[in-house]
Amino acid sequence: MHTVFRIGEVRKIDKKSPLYEVELKLTSDDDQQLRQLTDRIREESSGSTGWYRMGQLLLKIDQFNKAEELYMALLEQASDDSDRAHIYHQLGWVKRNQGQYKEAASFYEMSLKIKRKTLPENHPSLANTYHNIGQVYNNMGDYSKAYEFYEKAVKIREEDLPPNHRNLASSYNNIGAVYNDMGNYSKALKFYEKAHKIYEKAPPPDHP
Repeated sequence: MHTVFRIGEVRKIDKKSPLYEVELKLTSDDDQQLRQLTDRIREESSGSTGWYRMGQLLLKIDQFNKAEELYMALLEQASDDSDRAHIYHQLGWVKRNQGQYKEAASFYEMSLKIKRKTLPENHPSLANTYHNIGQVYNNMGDYSKAYEFYEKAVKIREEDLPPNHRNLASSYNNIGAVYNDMGNYSKALKFYEKAHKIYEKAPPPDHP
């Protein structure tokens, strides 16, 4: 582990000076709080290489333009379909957060096309991509298309996930929102209630 310091006391040198004296304390390698922090950072910025971890971190801190530059460069260097599918998916995430929904849908669907060639039809990764495409169509106000992809996602998640998983609740909640936007309030309520029951019982998203 690299050298890490804790900040101790911070003192102003004198009343007239804008300078401060900061007390630094060297941490030990077995510092439990430091270990938890580094484990959390690794979890939040997961990826197979340093560049992928960097891209994930840029997304986490909402640096979408920089993330786009990085992923476009990685796309030029991608050597196999698995890498390209991942990068297209991340670019879809970037474009959605930039409000460029048509471009987001295009990138997600390029990722989906590759995944459907290389993965079984009930693979969890497909569910995530279906879910994200549904969100983009929902953002564009195309609720029938959004429902189509949300339904594909929820079918996989119902088979793959335990019944109290938060991702399943997210799928139910989004389907409820689509029904609500289409004016079908009884069906919207049904799915909102299914989501609510899971959220009441499911552990929080940061639960270890």
